[in-house]
Amino acid sequence: MAERTRGTRRTSAGPESSQALDRAREAVSRNAWGEAYGTLHGIDPDLLDADDLAVLADAAWWTSRVDESVAARTKAYSGYTARGDSRQAGHCAWMLFYEHRLAGRTAAAAGWLRRAREQLGGEPECVEQCYLAWVDAEAAQDRGAFGEAMDCARRMAGIARRCGSADLLAMSTQAQAGVLLAEGRVAAGLALLDDAMCAATAGELSAFFTGWIYCLGLQHCMASADLERATEWTDAAMAWCATMPEENNFRGLCRVHRVEVLELRGSWPQAATEATLTCEELIPYEALTAAEAVYLAGEIQRRRGDPVAAGASYARAHELGRDPQPGLALLLLAQGKSDASEAALRGALAADGKGSGHGPGHLGRSRLLAAQVEISLALGRLDQARTAADELAANAREWQRRRESERTPPHATAAWAGGAVAFAERDLRRALPLLHRALALWLELGVPYEAAQVRMTLAAADRAAGDEEGARLELRAAHAAFEALGAVPDARRAAALLRLPGELTAREIDVLRLVAAGRTNRAIAAELTISEHTVARHLNNIFAKIDVSSRAAATAYAFTHGLM
Repeated sequence: MAERTRGTRRTSAGPESSQALDRAREAVSRNAWGEAYGTLHGIDPDLLDADDLAVLADAAWWTSRVDESVAARTKAYSGYTARGDSRQAGHCAWMLFYEHRLAGRTAAAAGWLRRAREQLGGEPECVEQCYLAWVDAEAAQDRGAFGEAMDCARRMAGIARRCGSADLLAMSTQAQAGVLLAEGRVAAGLALLDDAMCAATAGELSAFFTGWIYCLGLQHCMASADLERATEWTDAAMAWCATMPEENNFRGLCRVHRVEVLELRGSWPQAATEATLTCEELIPYEALTAAEAVYLAGEIQRRRGDPVAAGASYARAHELGRDPQPGLALLLLAQGKSDASEAALRGALAADGKGSGHGPGHLGRSRLLAAQVEISLALGRLDQARTAADELAANAREWQRRRESERTPPHATAAWAGGAVAFAERDLRRALPLLHRALALWLELGVPYEAAQVRMTLAAADRAAGDEEGARLELRAAHAAFEALGAVPDARRAAALLRLPGELTAREIDVLRLVAAGRTNRAIAAELTISEHTVARHLNNIFAKIDVSSRAAATAYAFTHGLM
């Protein structure tokens, strides 16, 4: 993974082993890690010196054999220590720290980091000391000591520059960007991030650092709700992966971000295919990262109208360590399990507020709150919906300060939530401008499903305002978008609304309104002076026409589409 100075070659290796070692080194020069691994793995370990063992560790890592990588690197460390090569021993120790940390073995990671410091602490300035400065920057950042963290990242840059390492200079830029982003200086952090990403796309870095830069950069883009950057850099990362040999440990790590982008952009068939590939590549050694792809597959399945597959995906994501909310809560709501839906989302919001990984203003928190608005409106709990919408608005204002932009996904989500709540409160003067703003933002951001959902609420608001033609225009556009996406249940609902009021009779609309108001069949029968049998027949017809299967879903439909 890093350039090494070779020591004296052992003379005990026979001709066949020497030739195999030469073939392995040649394969490494081509980044053919699978070939290198196959060659080195077949040689008697006693014939491999520290350099060969370090290469075997790299080859095992690239081919997703993490345990073998750790074992070989541990032997390499011992070999470097025995021959007094503190720099290479320090590098090995740091890599072992990193591999153990990724695997969640914190005690082992701490031990190897101490060894790295011991090996490198007494050495004159060398490029390997960049790794220690990087760890110091991360530790200070985690403590909130951002000034100290930036000093460490800049120290890393100085060492890399003086030692002539383009790899670690780019990584120091990435580290500085991370400090700015953590500090809330998002616009400045993203600008610096672009510099590091350009070094990767320009081919200035080794394969290992190119992949590393891409993975960290894409994480920052998604966490910063910058879909434009995420799309651009994801395309670049996957183009690079395509030029690499099949054995490429970064392919799955980059692909999971591609799944996120494709899902948001509405390329659902491609996103589903990529999600499957991501799981195959990552589950053996990066289960939590793979869980995000499994969850996104569930989101696509839910929106396409396959609740069984969606439920299975959410359950699998949970097994892998990813909270399946808000998707599972929305699935439960669609199935009429309103109490379970509300309870599931309440728990997710409480956990998120305790620091489970979705900070305020991030896409994850916004999605949870948006689901809270949707579920609360469906259950007629306006105060709860308003509280969630107010938090979304506050997050959007905070995000505007950080991003220096008011045209981000959190802004679009906040505008929709505010408009939906205002509409439920019959405040059309406030609802319509907010819904129009939400639609414009989602269209500008290129997120078609969310835009179509806003159109559905906007159509209801137009209809309530007496603008029947405007409502039909929005419904036609929403129906076309849902059809293109393959969002079958939503497409059916849009089609049903396009046929209103002729498709739902006046009596059926009366029944639906009373259901949404929480009346029982007996109460509805008494109020409308009809039999309970007739109420049940009307409900069966209503459920069939608007493609729902429960009173809770019918209530959500009535609230969302202005039939109250």
